Amino acid sequence: MVEEVVTRKSAALVIGGGIAGIQAALDIADAGYPVYLVEREPSIGGRMAQLDKTFPTLDCSSCILTPKMVDVGRHPNIELMTYSEVVSVTPPGPPSYPPHGGGGAFRVRVRKKPRYVDVNKCTGCGLCAAACRMKGRVVSRFDEGIAKRSAIYVPFPQAVPLKYTVDPTACLYLTRGKCGKTFLCQDACPAGAIDFEQQEEFVDLEVGAVIVATGYDLIDPRTKPEFGYGVYPEVMTGIEFERLSSASGPTMGEITVNGKRPKDVVFIKCVGSRDPHTGVPYCSRVCCMYTAKHAHLVRDKIPDARITVFYMDVRAFGKGYEEFYDRVRHERVIYRRGEPAEIYRKKARDGQQGDKLVVLAEDTLLGKPIEVEADLVVLATAIVPRTDVLEVAAMFSSLGGLECSPDGFFQEAHPKLRPVDTLLDGVFLAGCCQGPKDIPDTVAQAKAAASSALRVLTQCQEAVPA
Repeated sequence: MVEEVVTRKSAALVIGGGIAGIQAALDIADAGYPVYLVEREPSIGGRMAQLDKTFPTLDCSSCILTPKMVDVGRHPNIELMTYSEVVSVTPPGPPSYPPHGGGGAFRVRVRKKPRYVDVNKCTGCGLCAAACRMKGRVVSRFDEGIAKRSAIYVPFPQAVPLKYTVDPTACLYLTRGKCGKTFLCQDACPAGAIDFEQQEEFVDLEVGAVIVATGYDLIDPRTKPEFGYGVYPEVMTGIEFERLSSASGPTMGEITVNGKRPKDVVFIKCVGSRDPHTGVPYCSRVCCMYTAKHAHLVRDKIPDARITVFYMDVRAFGKGYEEFYDRVRHERVIYRRGEPAEIYRKKARDGQQGDKLVVLAEDTLLGKPIEVEADLVVLATAIVPRTDVLEVAAMFSSLGGLECSPDGFFQEAHPKLRPVDTLLDGVFLAGCCQGPKDIPDTVAQAKAAASSALRVLTQCQEAVPA
């Protein structure tokens, strides 16, 4: 009698559900291997989901991203674990441990945070959010504070999964222990999905490869106080402008400041980047091009606007980027070489504060100081490592830990020959957690990381009796 033997495929873990994590997970899953995609937010999508258009083609960001998000949610080989965090990555245990995943090199513990909503019952109808006592009173982080939402919410209408989540920092019951005489959200839910008895859960996995795709943060513009961010409402960041100009954003794409359409718009590049005083000596790579995109959007939506871009250098390095930059320059956009020194409120003739801001700078090509009036100032802020980068590195401490480069991003094994590998065998990097990059480079690196992980996974397969 011949004993039949089958092969149990090892699984992969992808940490982070932005475009890098999405692409890596899909490539591995399409190759036939199981994938656990862990995302700390209630929905996958990451920063790309916040964007309006993508340069240089001006494709709708959501139109590109949303189909991939849906594919992840429906893929039979992907277990999507949103609103969850990886707690630890350790060496594997005995063959019988743990119950999830195939054979592999890593034992992973994942903490699933309570949504206080039963995802199996929730239909995404939104009646709970409409009934919430905190409706319109909670700042929307997805919309960068431009809009407000309820204490129970989905980050955006195209979220995957389209399941509501109770914000534990905003819900009256979770913060104060009482929410009126009855739970309005619970009363409004026809499916009975609201469950305030939920507790956090821990899930143990065993995987053969890990891809870290945790993304990036943006520098706090308050590190450059001379620009008046947080003082003048007319001064905003590039990502805030993305939400303002997005057709699916809180203003439905209408660019307004203080209830009016701006006539004078100023863009300032390299805010924080290439500046040793802010601790960001490197170039953030995407700012030149997304500022050109923003200038084009203003010209398209406000044809008579006066648009000025202050720059140090223009770095249009990608395919089609130089052509797009040239196109924008010929759309009556004034590029002035020089780093602004200050933004202040213009005084009216009667000595009172006026409506306009003034951007004071030196035009280095003209060799003289200039003042440019503005109704709206958009700051192209630097890409920086996530605030939790050391926590993520510490998750791998039992394996030796993930190393960080001097700029604070995760360190690759070799900058030329092993750009997606780490010094830990079986652990790979994808996207902006390794350093600033645009969407095409992020996707390319994610596909490279997936390919490297697949090589490891084929070696981790276990032969077990049928």
